[in-house]
Amino acid sequence: MLSLKSKIVAIDIGGSHIKAAMLDAKGKMLVPYIKLPTPKPANPTNILSTIKDLIKDMKSFTHLSVGFPGMVKNNVVMTAPNLDTAKWKKVAFGKMLTKTFGCPARVINDADMLGLGVVSGKGLEMMISLGTGFGTAFLQDGILLPHFEIAHLPVKKDMDYDQYIGQAAFEKLGIEKWNVRMQKVLAIMENVFNYDRLFLGGGNAKNIKFTLPPHVKIVTNKAGIDGGVNLWRENK
Repeated sequence: MLSLKSKIVAIDIGGSHIKAAMLDAKGKMLVPYIKLPTPKPANPTNILSTIKDLIKDMKSFTHLSVGFPGMVKNNVVMTAPNLDTAKWKKVAFGKMLTKTFGCPARVINDADMLGLGVVSGKGLEMMISLGTGFGTAFLQDGILLPHFEIAHLPVKKDMDYDQYIGQAAFEKLGIEKWNVRMQKVLAIMENVFNYDRLFLGGGNAKNIKFTLPPHVKIVTNKAGIDGGVNLWRENK
């Protein structure tokens, strides 16, 4: 667990970039938010090598928190749809990180970690990350709920949410048609989950051009970096 002397490196692995920052136990940023391109192929060896390069100047950290774009159970990666599931399935990435850096490491879904950093802690709150794919997280009164890969549910008979509004769809459709789809998706999410608050993050959140209701807020990945600290405050 954390102490007043703890220093936490929070890492966000995305389909296009890997980002990192170092914070103290109160969430104060000690090393500014930096990033490097996600390597190709994005296999465990290459991702680990990029992380080592990214945080090489971050000294004396005591904990590692990693947000990963896929299903993660007990620090073990189960899926990596926007990287390479075949290379990542059942990879004990938390153990790899601990062995490499010599400190405790926790790995969770990237939307889950973003959600831990931005939610108010009151009621049912949903986090949606609009990046390479469609990431989601749910928290009840600030407590992270079990992760569901909603991205792979069908939204049309021939498309799941990743395919419908992910980065590839954004590039193909253009911003106007993508926004039409986003309005439909947000209406579905509200009808299904009836959340108290919704937070929208990820690289494409800034491309939302329609008016959002008061209980929906756009946040940045930098705002969610506190999730790397809050992950160690969760009752594990």
